[in-house]
Amino acid sequence: MIDRRLFKIPGIWPRIMMIALLTLVQAVTIVIQARALSIAVVQLWELKPLATIVTPTAVFVVSFLCRHLITVAQNRSFYPFVAETTGKMREQLMTKLFRLGPSLVEKTGTGNMVTMALEGIDKVQTYLMLIVIKIMDMGITPWVILLYIAFMQWKEAAFLLIIYPVIILFMIILGLAAKSKADRQYAGYQRLSNNFVDTLRGLGTLKQLGLSKRYAGNVYSVSEDYRKETMATLRIAMTSTFALDFFTTLSVAVVAVFLGFDLMDGKIMLLPALTILTLAPDYFLPVRNFASDYHATLNGKNALQAVLDVLETPETTDRDELKQLAWHDDSSIKFDDVSLTYEDADQPTLSHISFDVHGFQKVGIIGASGSGKSTLINLIGGFLTPDEPGHISLNGQKLPHLSQETWQHNSIYIPQAPYLFHATLRENICFYQPDTADGQVKAACEKAGLTDWIAELPQGLETMIGEGSRGVSGGQAQRIALARAFLDDSRKVLLFDEPTAHLDIETEAALKEDMLPLLDDRLVFFATHRLHWINQMDYVLVMDHGQLVEQGTPAELAGHDGPYTQLRAEMGGLHALD
Repeated sequence: MIDRRLFKIPGIWPRIMMIALLTLVQAVTIVIQARALSIAVVQLWELKPLATIVTPTAVFVVSFLCRHLITVAQNRSFYPFVAETTGKMREQLMTKLFRLGPSLVEKTGTGNMVTMALEGIDKVQTYLMLIVIKIMDMGITPWVILLYIAFMQWKEAAFLLIIYPVIILFMIILGLAAKSKADRQYAGYQRLSNNFVDTLRGLGTLKQLGLSKRYAGNVYSVSEDYRKETMATLRIAMTSTFALDFFTTLSVAVVAVFLGFDLMDGKIMLLPALTILTLAPDYFLPVRNFASDYHATLNGKNALQAVLDVLETPETTDRDELKQLAWHDDSSIKFDDVSLTYEDADQPTLSHISFDVHGFQKVGIIGASGSGKSTLINLIGGFLTPDEPGHISLNGQKLPHLSQETWQHNSIYIPQAPYLFHATLRENICFYQPDTADGQVKAACEKAGLTDWIAELPQGLETMIGEGSRGVSGGQAQRIALARAFLDDSRKVLLFDEPTAHLDIETEAALKEDMLPLLDDRLVFFATHRLHWINQMDYVLVMDHGQLVEQGTPAELAGHDGPYTQLRAEMGGLHALD
């Protein structure tokens, strides 16, 4: 039920000790409350004057208030720590994702990552708030009550002690069944998230191909599977809750029967018997509360595990070997026999890549789908670590990889589908530079071709976009990514991973006019299967099945019959746009 890594969260142990202390005090107040109430009832039963119940009634009221005020104090004192911890966890998750790069997102799914960073962290917050307090309550309160009962009547205490593990064992059995269902539900939730995001991204393409209605059946199927998993989990939750309530109520009834027989036999007085009977429900209350919240915490536990798994994913070491980098005309980057093999792959994805690029060149990376273009872009961006013994050189300095802080701070990565946050248009454009002046933002929007579109928006740059807000087309999303790049002239390395792959020809032609000025006076690596971009490139790398099969200037490659000319012939009209 508890992920042991929870106890490794910085600062959690002092809070656990504080919760434990408050729970111990609360358990004592429960005993005092039951005792005072029993005294008042017995006094009335024995027809004593009303004055005799004033003191026990006052003690009952004070202990009752203290009991519930301690619950408030536990939540109030623990919540700031949980909120701060989950906030830091979200920041650490985003930082980790930036460091690990798009390879991790591709592996786990965009929808899954977005859900984990947004809703997943919220579920972790709920999990932390519930699990720590409930566990402390279940681990302390019953034993304080049991110890007090044992001093009054050891037989009832023995029965309660024996029945408690039986109920716990029953909970474990049902809990394992619920966990299995919840794991399947969470996996279905991840699958639904990924499927939904992928469907939204590819909706334009599906419409063009006439497959949008057919693909709606796939969306329905995934949603229906998730609904079935959710209902199966709820059935287990309702069954376990009913069974636990039944067994605890039955146990209290058995205690009442034992006490009744002892009262009739004169083996126990009314006051201790009534006190035990009053305490019996509170003895089982922590486990009932824990069980009722158990299913609410399962998704939180799964979310915590997923977040911690990402945070514990090994990062590339030696990230600060490159102390300084400012890309100039005489700068150079060299790949010397570089290969890359994914962890779960038998064969290298990239094999023996060698090239040498200098200064402000525009380098096109072309090839058929699956040839390794995106992988090479991720390797250049420092999101992947190459195999040994090949090496990479920057300005003559040999490096084991390009996951260097300095290199990545000088680079801008623009993928096929730039992510837009649920925020204003201005905040999305200024994501990397939030303190940018209005004049610079407007200038960047002008360069990116966004001015006319922004003028049509009622709130202009303050319009909310992203998830759940105003829809943004693929071309507009790419222009927002371009505006981000135009805002930062200091970054002289641009990495494009097929930025126009999902755009129609007309949109791409308009976008191309605004993109070309961004490529000037920069080192550009442009992966694409749209060969018309090659006319703007200074150098071309031709990829095929993970190998660099040809390289050179466009004129050199077109001058002889090789992989480049064959690729142009196969792709036909895709290079007709100039």
